[in-house]
Amino acid sequence: MCGIAGTYRWPDGKAVADRLTDTLAHRGPDGAGRYSHPAGDGEVHLGHRRLAIIDLSETGAQPMVSGGLVLTYNGELYNAPELRAELEAAGVRFRGTSDTEVLLEAWRRWGTDCLPRLRGMFAFGIFDERTGELVLARDQLGIKPLFLLRRGPGLVFASELKALAAVTGGTLEVDHAALVASLLYYWVPDSRCAFREAEKLPPGSWMRFRPDGRVERGRYWNLRDVAAEGRERARSGELPDIAAVVEESTRRHLLSDVPVATFLSGGLDSSYLTALAARDRPGISAYTIGFRAEDAKFEAMPDDLRYARQVAAEFGVDLHEIEIAPDVLDLLPRMTHHLDEPIGDPAAINTFLICSAAREAGVKVMLSGMGADELFAGYRKHLANLIALRYQRVPRPLRRGLSAAVDRLPVASARRGYRSVRFAKRFLSFADLPEETAFRRSYTMYDQDELLALIDPDLAGTVEDVLTEHADVYEDNDLDDFVNRMCLGDARMFLPGLNLTYTDRSSMAASTEVRVPYVDVEVVRAAFAVPGDRKIVKRQSKAVLKEAATSVLPREIVYRPKGLFSAPLRAWMSRDLAPLVREVVNDGELVRSGLLRRDALARMVAEDAAGQRDFSKHLWHVLTLEYWYRGATSQAGQKSAVTA
Repeated sequence: MCGIAGTYRWPDGKAVADRLTDTLAHRGPDGAGRYSHPAGDGEVHLGHRRLAIIDLSETGAQPMVSGGLVLTYNGELYNAPELRAELEAAGVRFRGTSDTEVLLEAWRRWGTDCLPRLRGMFAFGIFDERTGELVLARDQLGIKPLFLLRRGPGLVFASELKALAAVTGGTLEVDHAALVASLLYYWVPDSRCAFREAEKLPPGSWMRFRPDGRVERGRYWNLRDVAAEGRERARSGELPDIAAVVEESTRRHLLSDVPVATFLSGGLDSSYLTALAARDRPGISAYTIGFRAEDAKFEAMPDDLRYARQVAAEFGVDLHEIEIAPDVLDLLPRMTHHLDEPIGDPAAINTFLICSAAREAGVKVMLSGMGADELFAGYRKHLANLIALRYQRVPRPLRRGLSAAVDRLPVASARRGYRSVRFAKRFLSFADLPEETAFRRSYTMYDQDELLALIDPDLAGTVEDVLTEHADVYEDNDLDDFVNRMCLGDARMFLPGLNLTYTDRSSMAASTEVRVPYVDVEVVRAAFAVPGDRKIVKRQSKAVLKEAATSVLPREIVYRPKGLFSAPLRAWMSRDLAPLVREVVNDGELVRSGLLRRDALARMVAEDAAGQRDFSKHLWHVLTLEYWYRGATSQAGQKSAVTA
């Protein structure tokens, strides 16, 4: 895992590439490398920051130059041993044992045709000295990031958006459409970018830049096609062995020349991975989180720590417990900076603190249970949307009466929150809606009218664009299975846009690599070959994965209530962050600029404080958006002042 950067036919490219690379130092504290070469009427400059995981010697250093090819690469290939053996059989001789060299030689032999053969997480740039061409590529599922910016014939690229913002001197303009999208989702979709000129290379794709200025795009892997193939496998009765697939993926993800540890929340996904990893690595370390007792009680949070301790004891895992009682006033601006774009999921803080503790203990690599909920229908929204189909058959007068009664219930008192009431209100907010709209409302922050009331009226058209984009992505399939349609929507939007994004930025801020064995091409193929009625059985979510896990884990862990990898937001909002919320509502940059309306924000704060509705997540995201916007506009302001 590393940081990559570069310029291609960009003015003052060497200085820019050097600064890009320096900005990414936290992603790779173990080494730095630079490379320069003519490219047509310009030059190419590649940079690399190394986090040494495989082949710790200098033979794994980057940018790697060999036989006219130059590679700067971020990621891990879990099938590198097989590819190495195949290439050696074809006559290739390797200097070292790194997967970087395997990738370079695979590219030499197969070009872009090597990409669908790669099993892992990656983003890279590869330059051909003979042709002067530069190719950028990103892994199938968007685990690793790659941002780029094009001006005229020139290109800059980097692992993080903040690097591009730094080298362009505050000239990047905020994309208000992306901010509207972030308000809806509480994250910026992978199809958009918070700055107008910048873009994200889409998952499963590549771009080729030629010295004559031509640019070519290609797509080598598409989730829509994988889901369609899975449907055909399911129709033929060819059901995959999920236990075998997950076990094999976990074993591959342990490939490392440095110690590996796991996240262990005590929930099914992390417990299953930890148990499997402990079989291969006895005494493996795991890290778990807990919260201040008063916060957990106020939030009515489940006692995940008890289950984590049980798993650790049963499998001989060295468990490290971290109590999250952070100074959130200090952590909030730090995390906003690290996350690159406005992301309103407090799980980013948990990830950062866990990875920081692991790094202090000498651990560079962590396994996470990320992705299982998206692929195997494990979120409450999946079950809730299924229940909504049945709820719609209830006579309308009864539904109206129930909705009115629930609407009058408080979501919290002065001493504690009522989770069941929050869930009921959330369910009724989408239960009567058509499928795509209901699915969107089951996990987004606002309905259309609420969002329009919150933002600048001039951005009303943008709201329609964002909602249309969601519908287009969700409906872009021919699956006849409702549960798998939801899983596909999550794997295309929610997973790369939010969960993989905050995991990458938060972990790399602590110079730690997080691997995600469930987000593996073979696990994904297997997941979409499982019919929806095997993923949700009666009211049991993630049923097929639970069935697989029972061969390893105690039933008490497998069938426990779903855990939360989140934070006690209501407690934080009512205590630690209350003064900051008032400041942002009354005199924040978002309000002063006119992007958000003060009266709408004040109404949310009042209703939340009175316990009428739960706006804690909404307000947390407003705070993250405020800090991000301050940073983005202050850079532009500094540039304007210098220019003036």
